[in-house]
Amino acid sequence: MTIIASLLRAADLPDSPTARLDAELLLAAALGKPRSFLHTWPERIVPSEAALTFASYLQRRRGGEPVAYILGQQGFWKLDLEVAPHTLIPRPDTELLVEAALELLPATPAKVLDLGTGSGAIALALASERPGWKVTAVDRVLEAVALAERNRQRLHLNNATVLSSHWFSALAGQRFQLIISNPPYIPSSDPHLVEGDVRFEPASALVAGVDGLDDLRLIVAQAPDYLDAGGWLMLEHGYDQASAVRDLLLTRGFENVHSRIDLGGHERISLGCLPC
Repeated sequence: MTIIASLLRAADLPDSPTARLDAELLLAAALGKPRSFLHTWPERIVPSEAALTFASYLQRRRGGEPVAYILGQQGFWKLDLEVAPHTLIPRPDTELLVEAALELLPATPAKVLDLGTGSGAIALALASERPGWKVTAVDRVLEAVALAERNRQRLHLNNATVLSSHWFSALAGQRFQLIISNPPYIPSSDPHLVEGDVRFEPASALVAGVDGLDDLRLIVAQAPDYLDAGGWLMLEHGYDQASAVRDLLLTRGFENVHSRIDLGGHERISLGCLPC
Protein backbone atom coordinates (compact mmCIF):
# COMPACT_ATOMS: atom_id res chain seq x y z
CA MET A 1 0.00 0.00 0.00
CA THR A 2 1.14 3.56 -0.68
CA ILE A 3 -0.28 7.05 -0.69
CA ILE A 4 -2.05 8.33 -3.79
CA ALA A 5 0.52 11.00 -4.68
CA SER A 6 3.48 8.62 -4.61
CA LEU A 7 1.57 5.96 -6.53
CA LEU A 8 0.86 8.42 -9.32
CA ARG A 9 4.50 9.51 -9.42
CA ALA A 10 5.52 5.88 -9.78
CA ALA A 11 3.07 5.17 -12.60
CA ASP A 12 5.83 5.47 -15.23
CA LEU A 13 3.61 5.59 -18.29
CA PRO A 14 5.23 6.35 -21.66
CA ASP A 15 5.82 10.07 -22.04
CA SER A 16 2.88 11.70 -23.79
CA PRO A 17 0.68 14.78 -23.33
CA THR A 18 -1.92 12.60 -21.61
CA ALA A 19 0.35 10.41 -19.45
CA ARG A 20 -0.57 12.09 -16.15
CA LEU A 21 -4.27 12.22 -17.04
CA ASP A 22 -4.20 8.54 -18.05
CA ALA A 23 -2.64 7.56 -14.72
CA GLU A 24 -5.18 9.59 -12.77
CA LEU A 25 -8.13 8.11 -14.66
CA LEU A 26 -6.85 4.58 -14.11
CA LEU A 27 -6.15 5.11 -10.39
CA ALA A 28 -9.51 6.76 -9.81
CA ALA A 29 -11.22 3.81 -11.49
CA ALA A 30 -9.22 1.33 -9.41
CA LEU A 31 -10.31 3.17 -6.28
CA GLY A 32 -13.91 3.49 -7.45
CA LYS A 33 -13.70 7.25 -6.89
CA PRO A 34 -14.03 10.35 -9.10
CA ARG A 35 -10.76 11.83 -10.36
CA SER A 36 -11.28 14.87 -8.11
CA PHE A 37 -10.78 12.55 -5.10
CA LEU A 38 -7.08 12.17 -6.00
CA HIS A 39 -6.48 15.91 -5.73
CA THR A 40 -8.62 16.40 -2.65
CA TRP A 41 -7.02 13.54 -0.70
CA PRO A 42 -3.49 13.06 -2.15
CA GLU A 43 -2.15 11.59 1.11
CA ARG A 44 -4.80 8.89 1.45
CA ILE A 45 -3.59 5.30 1.67
CA VAL A 46 -4.47 3.13 -1.32
CA PRO A 47 -5.93 -0.27 -0.35
CA SER A 48 -3.80 -3.16 -1.53
CA GLU A 49 -6.55 -4.55 -3.79
CA ALA A 50 -6.94 -1.18 -5.53
CA ALA A 51 -3.16 -0.90 -5.90
CA LEU A 52 -3.05 -4.30 -7.63
CA THR A 53 -5.90 -3.30 -9.95
CA PHE A 54 -4.08 -0.06 -10.75
CA ALA A 55 -0.90 -2.01 -11.53
CA SER A 56 -2.77 -4.26 -13.95
CA TYR A 57 -4.31 -1.23 -15.65
CA LEU A 58 -0.88 0.40 -15.98
CA GLN A 59 0.57 -2.73 -17.56
CA ARG A 60 -2.13 -2.70 -20.21
CA ARG A 61 -1.67 1.03 -20.84
CA ARG A 62 2.09 0.62 -21.20
CA GLY A 63 1.30 -1.93 -23.90
CA GLY A 64 -0.57 0.78 -25.77
CA GLU A 65 -4.16 -0.22 -24.98
CA PRO A 66 -6.41 2.87 -24.90
CA VAL A 67 -7.67 3.99 -21.51
CA ALA A 68 -11.25 3.89 -22.82
CA TYR A 69 -10.95 0.17 -23.58
CA ILE A 70 -9.27 -0.56 -20.26
CA LEU A 71 -12.08 1.14 -18.34
CA GLY A 72 -14.84 0.22 -20.79
CA GLN A 73 -16.18 3.75 -20.91
CA GLN A 74 -15.66 7.10 -22.60
CA GLY A 75 -17.23 10.51 -22.21
CA PHE A 76 -18.82 12.09 -25.29
CA TRP A 77 -20.86 15.28 -25.40
CA LYS A 78 -22.64 15.20 -22.02
CA LEU A 79 -22.90 11.41 -21.91
CA ASP A 80 -20.87 8.60 -20.33
CA LEU A 81 -20.84 5.75 -22.84
CA GLU A 82 -19.88 2.12 -22.60
CA VAL A 83 -17.22 1.34 -25.21
CA ALA A 84 -15.58 -1.89 -26.35
CA PRO A 85 -12.85 -2.98 -28.79
CA HIS A 86 -15.33 -3.75 -31.58
CA THR A 87 -16.31 -0.06 -31.83
CA LEU A 88 -14.41 3.15 -32.45
CA ILE A 89 -13.63 5.24 -29.37
CA PRO A 90 -15.72 8.46 -29.58
CA ARG A 91 -13.47 11.49 -30.04
CA PRO A 92 -13.95 15.16 -29.14
CA ASP A 93 -13.67 16.24 -32.81
CA THR A 94 -16.78 14.21 -33.61
CA GLU A 95 -18.77 16.45 -31.26
CA LEU A 96 -18.60 18.97 -34.12
CA LEU A 97 -21.15 16.80 -35.93
CA VAL A 98 -23.49 17.07 -32.95
CA GLU A 99 -23.03 20.84 -32.67
CA ALA A 100 -23.65 21.35 -36.38
CA ALA A 101 -26.76 19.14 -36.39
CA LEU A 102 -28.28 21.00 -33.45
CA GLU A 103 -27.66 24.31 -35.22
CA LEU A 104 -29.00 23.04 -38.53
CA LEU A 105 -32.43 21.74 -37.52
CA PRO A 106 -34.90 23.31 -35.09
CA ALA A 107 -36.07 21.52 -31.96
CA THR A 108 -39.36 20.66 -33.64
CA PRO A 109 -40.07 17.01 -34.53
CA ALA A 110 -37.71 15.53 -37.13
CA LYS A 111 -36.44 12.14 -38.28
CA VAL A 112 -32.67 11.73 -38.10
CA LEU A 113 -30.45 8.83 -39.19
CA ASP A 114 -26.98 8.04 -37.83
CA LEU A 115 -25.09 5.68 -40.15
CA GLY A 116 -22.39 3.45 -38.63
CA THR A 117 -23.31 4.37 -35.09
CA GLY A 118 -20.68 2.27 -33.23
CA SER A 119 -21.22 2.96 -29.53
CA GLY A 120 -24.21 5.16 -30.41
CA ALA A 121 -22.36 8.36 -29.51
CA ILE A 122 -23.71 10.71 -32.18
CA ALA A 123 -27.27 9.36 -32.22
CA LEU A 124 -27.61 9.33 -28.44
CA ALA A 125 -26.12 12.80 -28.03
CA LEU A 126 -28.69 14.13 -30.51
CA ALA A 127 -31.54 12.20 -28.90
CA SER A 128 -30.58 13.56 -25.48
CA GLU A 129 -30.64 17.16 -26.74
CA ARG A 130 -33.75 16.91 -28.91
CA PRO A 131 -36.54 14.90 -27.25
CA GLY A 132 -38.82 15.71 -30.18
CA TRP A 133 -36.53 14.09 -32.73
CA LYS A 134 -36.83 10.43 -33.70
CA VAL A 135 -33.25 9.23 -34.11
CA THR A 136 -32.44 5.97 -35.88
CA ALA A 137 -28.95 4.54 -35.35
CA VAL A 138 -27.64 1.72 -37.55
CA ASP A 139 -24.50 -0.40 -37.73
CA ARG A 140 -23.59 -3.56 -39.61
CA VAL A 141 -21.52 -4.98 -36.72
CA LEU A 142 -23.87 -6.90 -34.43
CA GLU A 143 -21.69 -6.33 -31.35
CA ALA A 144 -21.84 -2.59 -32.03
CA VAL A 145 -25.63 -2.72 -32.36
CA ALA A 146 -25.87 -4.49 -28.99
CA LEU A 147 -23.49 -2.00 -27.39
CA ALA A 148 -25.35 1.04 -28.73
CA GLU A 149 -28.63 -0.47 -27.52
CA ARG A 150 -27.19 -0.97 -24.02
CA ASN A 151 -26.12 2.67 -23.98
CA ARG A 152 -29.55 3.75 -25.23
CA GLN A 153 -31.35 1.78 -22.54
CA ARG A 154 -29.04 2.92 -19.75
CA LEU A 155 -29.56 6.55 -20.76
CA HIS A 156 -33.34 6.04 -21.08
CA LEU A 157 -33.45 7.62 -24.54
CA ASN A 158 -36.74 6.31 -25.85
CA ASN A 159 -36.71 8.63 -28.87
CA ALA A 160 -33.77 6.66 -30.32
CA THR A 161 -33.88 3.30 -32.11
CA VAL A 162 -30.88 1.06 -32.82
CA LEU A 163 -30.99 -1.27 -35.83
CA SER A 164 -28.73 -3.72 -37.63
CA SER A 165 -28.13 -2.40 -41.15
CA HIS A 166 -25.21 -2.21 -43.57
CA TRP A 167 -25.54 1.48 -44.33
CA PHE A 168 -29.04 1.81 -45.88
CA SER A 169 -29.75 -1.91 -46.42
CA ALA A 170 -32.52 -2.21 -43.77
CA LEU A 171 -34.10 1.21 -44.35
CA ALA A 172 -36.12 0.72 -47.54
CA GLY A 173 -38.93 3.23 -47.88
CA GLN A 174 -37.79 5.45 -45.01
CA ARG A 175 -37.04 9.17 -45.34
CA PHE A 176 -35.19 11.52 -43.01
CA GLN A 177 -34.65 15.24 -42.59
CA LEU A 178 -31.01 14.66 -41.64
CA ILE A 179 -28.56 11.85 -42.30
CA ILE A 180 -25.35 12.06 -40.32
CA SER A 181 -22.31 9.79 -40.29
CA ASN A 182 -18.76 9.39 -39.08
CA PRO A 183 -17.81 6.56 -41.47
CA PRO A 184 -14.44 4.92 -42.00
CA TYR A 185 -12.24 7.35 -43.96
CA ILE A 186 -8.60 6.35 -43.46
CA PRO A 187 -6.64 5.14 -46.53
CA SER A 188 -5.51 1.53 -46.22
CA SER A 189 -1.85 2.54 -46.53
CA ASP A 190 -1.91 5.17 -43.77
CA PRO A 191 1.05 4.52 -41.41
CA HIS A 192 -0.92 5.76 -38.38
CA LEU A 193 -2.96 2.54 -38.46
CA VAL A 194 -0.07 0.71 -36.77
CA GLU A 195 0.76 3.46 -34.27
CA GLY A 196 -0.57 4.48 -30.86
CA ASP A 197 -4.09 3.79 -29.65
CA VAL A 198 -5.41 3.29 -33.20
CA ARG A 199 -3.70 -0.13 -33.30
CA PHE A 200 -6.36 -1.42 -30.91
CA GLU A 201 -9.39 -0.07 -32.73
CA PRO A 202 -11.29 -2.14 -35.33
CA ALA A 203 -10.00 -1.64 -38.88
CA SER A 204 -13.57 -1.95 -40.16
CA ALA A 205 -14.39 1.33 -38.37
CA LEU A 206 -11.32 3.11 -39.72
CA VAL A 207 -10.25 1.99 -43.21
CA ALA A 208 -12.13 2.74 -46.44
CA GLY A 209 -10.12 1.69 -49.46
CA VAL A 210 -6.98 3.04 -51.07
CA ASP A 211 -7.92 6.71 -50.74
CA GLY A 212 -10.21 6.45 -47.68
CA LEU A 213 -13.26 7.61 -49.64
CA ASP A 214 -14.99 4.30 -50.46
CA ASP A 215 -17.68 4.54 -47.78
CA LEU A 216 -18.10 8.28 -48.22
CA ARG A 217 -18.74 7.72 -51.94
CA LEU A 218 -21.36 5.08 -51.20
CA ILE A 219 -23.17 7.19 -48.60
CA VAL A 220 -23.26 10.29 -50.83
CA ALA A 221 -24.49 8.24 -53.79
CA GLN A 222 -27.33 6.55 -51.89
CA ALA A 223 -28.38 9.19 -49.35
CA PRO A 224 -30.75 11.14 -51.67
CA ASP A 225 -32.99 8.06 -51.86
CA TYR A 226 -33.52 8.32 -48.09
CA LEU A 227 -33.72 12.11 -47.63
CA ASP A 228 -36.76 14.36 -47.76
CA ALA A 229 -36.60 17.30 -50.16
CA GLY A 230 -34.51 19.94 -48.40
CA GLY A 231 -32.96 17.27 -46.16
CA TRP A 232 -29.33 17.45 -45.13
CA LEU A 233 -26.44 15.00 -45.35
CA MET A 234 -23.59 15.66 -42.89
CA LEU A 235 -20.32 13.70 -42.94
CA GLU A 236 -17.13 13.55 -40.90
CA HIS A 237 -13.99 12.90 -42.96
CA GLY A 238 -10.20 13.14 -42.83
CA TYR A 239 -8.39 16.42 -42.32
CA ASP A 240 -7.35 16.53 -46.00
CA GLN A 241 -10.54 15.15 -47.61
CA ALA A 242 -12.91 18.13 -47.42
CA SER A 243 -12.45 19.22 -51.04
CA ALA A 244 -13.01 15.68 -52.33
CA VAL A 245 -16.15 15.23 -50.20
CA ARG A 246 -17.56 18.59 -51.30
CA ASP A 247 -17.02 17.52 -54.91
CA LEU A 248 -18.90 14.26 -54.24
CA LEU A 249 -21.82 16.19 -52.74
CA LEU A 250 -21.97 18.71 -55.56
CA THR A 251 -21.77 16.04 -58.24
CA ARG A 252 -24.69 14.18 -56.61
CA GLY A 253 -26.83 17.31 -56.74
CA PHE A 254 -26.57 18.61 -53.18
CA GLU A 255 -26.85 22.35 -52.59
CA ASN A 256 -25.45 24.71 -49.92
CA VAL A 257 -22.39 22.48 -49.76
CA HIS A 258 -19.76 23.61 -47.27
CA SER A 259 -17.30 22.36 -44.64
CA ARG A 260 -16.72 23.19 -41.00
CA ILE A 261 -13.53 23.38 -38.97
CA ASP A 262 -12.63 21.17 -35.99
CA LEU A 263 -10.76 21.98 -32.77
CA GLY A 264 -7.42 21.56 -34.56
CA GLY A 265 -8.29 24.02 -37.32
CA HIS A 266 -8.94 21.35 -39.98
CA GLU A 267 -11.98 21.06 -42.23
CA ARG A 268 -13.43 18.00 -40.48
CA ILE A 269 -17.06 17.78 -41.60
CA SER A 270 -18.82 18.56 -44.88
CA LEU A 271 -22.53 18.87 -45.54
CA GLY A 272 -25.12 19.72 -48.13
CA CYS A 273 -28.88 19.65 -48.62
CA LEU A 274 -31.15 18.26 -51.32
CA PRO A 275 -33.00 20.77 -53.46
CA CYS A 276 -36.54 21.47 -52.25
